[in-house]
Amino acid sequence: MNIQKSFEQHANGTIYVVPTPIGNLEDITYRALNTLHTVAVIAAEDTRNTKKLLNHFEINTPLISYHEHNKEVREQQLLTRLENAESIAIVSDAGMPGISDPGYELIKTAVEADVPVVVLPGANAALCALVGSGLPSTEFLFYGFLPRKKKDKLAELERVGSYKASLLFYESPFRVKETILAIHEQLGNRKLAIARELTKRYEEYVRGTASEIIMWIEENELKGEFCLVVEGSNESEESADMLWWSHLSVIDHVTHYMEQENMSSKDAIKSVAQDRKMPKREVYQTYHIEN
Repeated sequence: MNIQKSFEQHANGTIYVVPTPIGNLEDITYRALNTLHTVAVIAAEDTRNTKKLLNHFEINTPLISYHEHNKEVREQQLLTRLENAESIAIVSDAGMPGISDPGYELIKTAVEADVPVVVLPGANAALCALVGSGLPSTEFLFYGFLPRKKKDKLAELERVGSYKASLLFYESPFRVKETILAIHEQLGNRKLAIARELTKRYEEYVRGTASEIIMWIEENELKGEFCLVVEGSNESEESADMLWWSHLSVIDHVTHYMEQENMSSKDAIKSVAQDRKMPKREVYQTYHIEN
């Protein structure tokens, strides 16, 4: 068991987890700036990126890189400094370290070594997107980035798709279309919102059903990092048996009716559209384009 009283005297230094702006520099807090001024060193995901932030606020604290490819070596170096009573700040390129960004492993190592970990509140894209989505925020599941391969992506969507909580995902502009297509295929025509360029000049929310969002994507150029907020399942426990098909893709769903129920492809597509509450045209296109 580990009990931490953050602001009592400690033999070791303290590691401060410092969120940084996700776009608008005015979103950094006075406490974050003061912490970055006073620590012995700042462990940064990309020192070049963080240097721009420090220069803007005239902060001269030394930087050291800490990212996915050097974290094992850096952790021991940073832990040694902490054990020598030096305090360290950890920052990512934007937002809260440890949330789809480097930081978790270093924090875990510090906790195991009885080094105090103090987390500062601050900018976070997922929560901004959730609150601005118009979808329920009383209960939510943050996932981060879905797998790149479609098979793995559909499997993960199947796993979380029965949750009643709103679902939060991050995605790049290069994969957002295929991710929303996968959401539509696996979860049906749920309400969702996409948020991009949060806190920046071109901040934009697009809210609608999955099919409406897909149409919007077809007509617009996609730029910036995206947050996706997806409506949670609204199926009651009583209807769980009706969702026997929830583990199937649209194609497998159609194939099931054709093979097991001896339906024509036309009737199978109609049944799948009814099950999934999707337009028949979309089921038809998915089935025939991918077969």
